[in-house]
Amino acid sequence: MPVFRLTQALVFPDPELAEDGLLAIGGDLSVERLLLAYRSGIFPWYGEGDPLLWWSPPERALLRPGHLHLSARTRRSLRHRPFEIRFDTAFEQVIEQCSQVPRPGQDGTWITPEMMAAYLALHHTGHAHSVEAWRGGELQGGLYGVSLGRAFFGESMFSLEPEASRAALQALDARLKAWDFAMIDGQLPHEGLAGYGFQVVPRALFLEELAEALRGPERSGSWSAERT
Repeated sequence: MPVFRLTQALVFPDPELAEDGLLAIGGDLSVERLLLAYRSGIFPWYGEGDPLLWWSPPERALLRPGHLHLSARTRRSLRHRPFEIRFDTAFEQVIEQCSQVPRPGQDGTWITPEMMAAYLALHHTGHAHSVEAWRGGELQGGLYGVSLGRAFFGESMFSLEPEASRAALQALDARLKAWDFAMIDGQLPHEGLAGYGFQVVPRALFLEELAEALRGPERSGSWSAERT
């Protein structure tokens, strides 16, 4: 399996060359490189102390906005005890919580201080966004990701209170449907995403649909005051 070593040149290999998902090693987490990576269907993922690794998995988890699946119990809970939903008012808090909240079967986090700084820089350019679920003035859950064209690339989510992250995902799904987004990318398929309605699609199809989505208008800038 070829794994390419990146140089300072702002270029990535063809993502189809990543036979088992791992495409390249090295480079940096500059805003320019991250945006090029996402536009190419590539994302960074590595652990603390590991080299910078870039991935293009052979299968992707993909959700069409408006097709989110939530259980009847979850929907009832969110109707009877709704959260206050905000966009882009606490991005740094959201990414910090995503890095700290323990997850079953995970030891440590891939959201390193370097990654947090990189995505905060993306947020400041208007390309990375947070969706937040608040109750009583306290942040209880949320998610963050990257937006380009009519594509949203989900990165991570957290909950301090039951259903909080689902409330954020529901709000994101509704807003992206209203804005005619084509996709929410969940990156690596797993059982949890399947429960929300994410489909597993082959890389070739994902790249084809991504190219079309990127032709759409940009929704860059803060989403905090946007209307659906």
